[in-house]
Order: sequence, then C-alpha cells, then structure tokens
Amino acid sequence: MPTYTGISSEAFRHPLDRQAEEALRNLPGFDLIARKFVEFVYERPQLVYLMGNTIQVGPRQYSTIYQMFRESVRDLDIYPEPALFVSQNAQANSHALGQEHPYIVINTGILDLLNEAEIRAVLAHELGHIKCGHTILIQMAMWAMSAANALGRWTFGVSNFVTPALIYAFFEWRRKAELSADRAALLVMDDLNTVMSSMMKVAGGSSKYAHECSLQEFIRQSENYQADEDVLNQVYKFLMYNGAQGEMLSHPFPVERLHYLREWAVSEEYQQIKKGNYMRSPAEGAVNVGVQTPQNQEAENLRQKIEELQREINKMKKGTGD
Repeated sequence: MPTYTGISSEAFRHPLDRQAEEALRNLPGFDLIARKFVEFVYERPQLVYLMGNTIQVGPRQYSTIYQMFRESVRDLDIYPEPALFVSQNAQANSHALGQEHPYIVINTGILDLLNEAEIRAVLAHELGHIKCGHTILIQMAMWAMSAANALGRWTFGVSNFVTPALIYAFFEWRRKAELSADRAALLVMDDLNTVMSSMMKVAGGSSKYAHECSLQEFIRQSENYQADEDVLNQVYKFLMYNGAQGEMLSHPFPVERLHYLREWAVSEEYQQIKKGNYMRSPAEGAVNVGVQTPQNQEAENLRQKIEELQREINKMKKGTGD
C-alpha cells in the first residue's frame, strides 16, 4: 500500500466539498451555530458511551482490523492516531466524529458483509473525513438538525438561528464531503475496484448471494444513472436529496459516488499524487469552526437551490390539498 508522508488534505479534497463548505460558512447564522455548538456540545459523553457500549479496537481486540487501521493512519499521515470502536449493529455503516479526540465507529454489519480489503477501504474513507477536518462540521450538522427537530418541523417552524437555509446547506456540504473521503480511500487502497465493490455491497450486498453480484453491472448502472437527462427525473433526484419524501440524505447515491471516483482515478491530479507530487503540510486533525472568507457566487448558487426546493415543496403541498 502507498504511503503519503506529509500529505495535506487539500491535495485530494474534492472541489465540490470545498465550495459547499464555503457557501455554508457564508450563510447568515453559521457563526452563531458554531458558537452555540462549542458552548453546548462536548465530546466526553460520546466517548464515555462508546467505552461503555462498544468494543475498542486494539492490538488484542480485533487485531486484524487494528493492523489495517494503523497502516491506513500511517498512509494518510494522520497524527495522533484516532480511536476505533466496533458497535454491535447489523446495519452496514460506519462514521467518524470528534474534534479534540477524533474517533471512528464501525458496525459489525460492515465486518460481516465485506472482505478484508473492502473493510480497509471503509476505514480509509472514515480516516479521510478526519484528515479533511470534516468531523466537527458533521457534528454541528447533527446538532443543528436535532435542535431544529426539538423546536418544530425544520421546514416551516424552526428558531431564528437554526434556519432552513442552514439545514439545507449543512446537508449539501455533508454529501459533498463524502467525495473527498472516497478519494482518501482510493489513495490508501490504490485499487479502484475494491473501493467500488465496498460501495456496491453497502448499497445492497448480501453475504449469502455475494457470488451473484457483479461490479461491472453496478458500474453500468452508475453510467445509466448519470446519462439520464429526463428533466422530471432530475427534479425528483433533487427533491429526494433534500427531504421532500422524508429525511434529508447525508450521503450521495452510491452510483453517483462511483461516477465521481472513476473520474478522479483517471485524472492527472491522482496520477501526480501517486508519484509523490502533492501538497504537503503537518499532520492534520479537526477543522477550526471559525469564519472563512467564502466565494460569494457559490453562496448565491446555494441560496437559489434552497429557494427552488422550497417552491417545489409548496407545489407538492398544494397538490395534495394540505
């Protein structure tokens, strides 16, 4: 496996991730959300819960997983080493959180469904979130959504500081952040098929029928999805991402993630990183939640998307007689 000594997250961060974060930070209320989050949210209770209810991975606990994890930490030049926990949960899922003490939780559903190379790809993906400093903003998004739900329906009755625009912007950024973490997985694995097969299995894989799943067919499915230019379908995709049929989606559709990752795998940028030509910086941890200077055009684009979504929701409400 390749090792990227001194690599900066900016070397592989997806531009859509960067743009969405800049737009988010430019929205009115972000500064207040950041201050309230720092004031009310602490990491210690989360770590206490994990210490009491999961298995902490180490040299004598899930030693195979721990070895893969340590190698991935080294390959992405992350210091200090985050904590890793295994949670008894059949859902094939994992997540990374924490600012002062970043940590990763991987469900037993992942361990039971994926092979060792695919598990390594998942670990590298979550480490990519830590490397890029995503974890603090992910926690802020979760807290903002929780606060909004406690105060009323987020679409129509939230408080002054947890606005619909901020909720939309947080989730728009969260989806784009996944693209950067996918790139981190590819850098560590140096094997596109393994990263894509892990995505396919998490999307709908089965241990019992794994021999009947075809990665090439899933790639073809991704290509067909991307080629669909039907205007109404595009509206439906936009609405589904933004909660018109339930909760807002925190991840892009797997077929879209395949598309973006396959594009990057054949790019000159990726080839240069593999050759050792990449932006360097000291080992990185969590991002500062302070204000950054955004690109006003990106913020304006996001506001327009939010307004468009609200119009579509209003149309649907009228159509159902609500």
